[in-house]
Amino acid sequence: MTENGCEHRERVLTMDTMNPNIKRVEYAVRGPIVQRAVQIERELKMGVNKPFTEVIKANIGDCHAMGQKPITFFRQVLALCSYPDLLEDSKFPEDAKSRAHRILQACGGGSLGAYSTSQGIEMIRQDVARYIERRDGGIACDPDNIYLSTGASDAIVTMLKLLVSGEGMSRTGVMISIPQYPLYSAALAELGAVQISYYLDEDNCWSLDINELRRALQEAKKHCIPRALCIINPGNPTGQVQSRQCIEDVIRFAATENLFLMADEVYQDNVYAEGCKFHSFKKVLFEMGPEYSEKVELASFHSTSKCYMGECGFRGGYMEVVNLDPEVKVQLTKLVSVRLCPPVPGQALLDVVVNPPQPDEPSYDTFIKERSETLATLAEKANMTQEILNQVPGIKCNPVQGAMYTFPCIHLPPKAILEAKEKGQSPDMFYCMKLLEEKGICLVPGSGFGQRDGTYHFRMTILPPKEKLKIVLAKIKEFHQHFTDQYS
Repeated sequence: MTENGCEHRERVLTMDTMNPNIKRVEYAVRGPIVQRAVQIERELKMGVNKPFTEVIKANIGDCHAMGQKPITFFRQVLALCSYPDLLEDSKFPEDAKSRAHRILQACGGGSLGAYSTSQGIEMIRQDVARYIERRDGGIACDPDNIYLSTGASDAIVTMLKLLVSGEGMSRTGVMISIPQYPLYSAALAELGAVQISYYLDEDNCWSLDINELRRALQEAKKHCIPRALCIINPGNPTGQVQSRQCIEDVIRFAATENLFLMADEVYQDNVYAEGCKFHSFKKVLFEMGPEYSEKVELASFHSTSKCYMGECGFRGGYMEVVNLDPEVKVQLTKLVSVRLCPPVPGQALLDVVVNPPQPDEPSYDTFIKERSETLATLAEKANMTQEILNQVPGIKCNPVQGAMYTFPCIHLPPKAILEAKEKGQSPDMFYCMKLLEEKGICLVPGSGFGQRDGTYHFRMTILPPKEKLKIVLAKIKEFHQHFTDQYS
């Protein structure tokens, strides 16, 4: 075909020729609501009149963007590593200098700008292993089982890549909780795997019920081969903290059903509710004895992005693998080598997270004060969020036991549900979009995380500063009452 004497060449990459799995990928945390929020921010800057003066983004767990302060010691060490001439500066404490010097010695050419080995800098993997041993009461950790990663997300997707195989009825099925963090559903869609949904029990503080796991598994066996079970503890978006008994039950279930366990533990320091405690899957697995500790395959994940650190932009994280087939481990190392290495500044940050100031060091008191204050403030905001939301007729909010989010159930009038469907939107998307347009509050609809049919939710983070969070909650309360009256 020619046009104006030139041969017209059709595009190679079109919606028809592109990878069909990519079209099935959805990631609600940065979806249409957030895109509209960015547009509204531009409109406000241009002087467009709105019934509010700013957009408050309570949609994502981006701690520092929401005003959480960095830990001084971490930033001092990273500054020293980035610009080693500062090692001569007397303003920096000696323990920060010694950490930075040690990290730089482990880097190629003494520079953060050099590639590391694909699995991560060996010294840092050794420090991570020692951290895990301290956390788990002395249970051994082999640095060779540690893989440093670009945040936890990268390691999770890498492990899913290893697990997914087969076609048709033999395709890999992966069990994920509903509600879930949409990284999991997005990754499974991209890989063409089968998502096996198991529902958390909202009436019992989003607890995990083994009978529900059995139901989901038996149903899935009709059309795929279930191979893995993913657990998020503490929960995102639901904020629950699993009891030790629950974790033991999950491990027994995985052993009985021959499932690979993936434990997403990035919120392990974010536990607020009285009587709740974080238990790592690795620790519980080994305390259950060799019947389980020598059999159950486990990958557990942690990150520098959450907890009291909140250093999302540095993309630091790690994965520990347990009982992985040695030949598969070779393939895992090959797979991560394709990406060369995780970001070295993120590795350096991870090193100071797992190797913080000690009681006899000059930075210790400041570090403990900042860490304690950050976690105490999050606990206060978690309690305040649930208390205020539960005062609103038509909103029911479970206790925020941990993590950084609440996932309240909202009652929507039938007229609102009907109007949403006429507009081709899910009812909670319709609700959240109106909230954004009328109040300037950006939340994520529950449909982006999964929920039981006929129920509606939104996820909001508890991260905004306390006074701003009060404004967010007051606006939600005011909006919900008006929305209910409008559609009743």
